[in-house]
Amino acid sequence: MLSLSRGRVRKIVGRRPGATLAEVELEGGGVSLALAYDRFAPGLCAGQEVFLNTTARRLGLGTGGLDFVLPHPRSAPAPAGLRRPDQRPQNRLSKGDDGCASAPSPADPAADRPGPGHVMKLRYTPLQFACLAVEEEASPHHQALKDPPGLGGMPVVACGLHSQIGPVAAALALLTAGRARLAYVMTDGGALPLTLSELVPALRQRRLLCATITSGHAFGGDLEAVNIYSALLAARWAAEADAAVVAMGPGVVGTGTRYGFSGVEQAQVVDAVNALGGLALAVPRLSFADLRPRHRGLSHHTLTALGRLAHSPAVVCLPRLKPPEQALVLQQIAAEPGMARHRLAFADGSVALRALEHYGLAVTTMGRGPAQDPVFFLAAGAAAAVAASYLPGPRCE
Repeated sequence: MLSLSRGRVRKIVGRRPGATLAEVELEGGGVSLALAYDRFAPGLCAGQEVFLNTTARRLGLGTGGLDFVLPHPRSAPAPAGLRRPDQRPQNRLSKGDDGCASAPSPADPAADRPGPGHVMKLRYTPLQFACLAVEEEASPHHQALKDPPGLGGMPVVACGLHSQIGPVAAALALLTAGRARLAYVMTDGGALPLTLSELVPALRQRRLLCATITSGHAFGGDLEAVNIYSALLAARWAAEADAAVVAMGPGVVGTGTRYGFSGVEQAQVVDAVNALGGLALAVPRLSFADLRPRHRGLSHHTLTALGRLAHSPAVVCLPRLKPPEQALVLQQIAAEPGMARHRLAFADGSVALRALEHYGLAVTTMGRGPAQDPVFFLAAGAAAAVAASYLPGPRCE
């Protein structure tokens, strides 16, 4: 069920490229934090009347538990002469002000002019919009992607959670002294707007990603792709990446059932990489801090996606763990017959811990950082170490 509310912006809390966070006084009482995406609600400013989607907050969700500002035809145009917010990527929303961004409102005729591209995202919803897909004839990359030869063995790290891309990217950069060009392909299994991620701007600011590609109905990347196959090819031939990391945006759907979670897409990514001639490297979801039995040791998400749903083999990257932890993980793998199709590769995952500290990155999973849940991050570090071993050039230990 959709929950909607009306309110008035009390103050701008912060801005980052593509998004504005506002404190909104709700009609009928109460105050909420609401996120406005510039694509849909440009020029948000104090005193402006807004309509909010309050569904996630009312459900008490974690990621996505904010209110979201809806497009509204009476949105006020931005006053002339006010400065634009700082557009440099940053990890947190920058300190806000009470001015409006200089962006066109829906009432501005310029806002109704069609831009380049005709591929629709969020198709057949009230928020559908056209974008220039990387595959389109008008794209500068059209010829390269018209009939590409495949991935040519490019290593592709398939993640189950958005937070895994941070330690993967940092560790790969540290191992290759920043020489490896890593592209991030964001699927539509979690958040659809890349702008929601605070992690991606932090990685871009530190030059740990060479490009972002949003596939399917995900949007906001440097390149937009119609599906996961063309997104992977765009990483190789448009972004000229040496390797790619694939993960959904922030937020993962889970239901406590074997197949009802959005992380099943890890199987589809593995199969897509293999179909295109790439090297599929899978990051397992590991934890000894998660109190839920289904996620202790090797998560059932990994066992289901790789053991029951993936049709082709991957290199499953495992960190070297303490003997009792290692024994449990290997026992869990042996108990799932479908895992036998994959090859296990063990590597020192501690590079992820060093890399996160080296680059000053604060990454958490389910609210836990490396100190509280080190094994989760070690798995991502192991995947980066395996990926680095397939890249040309010297490695830095």
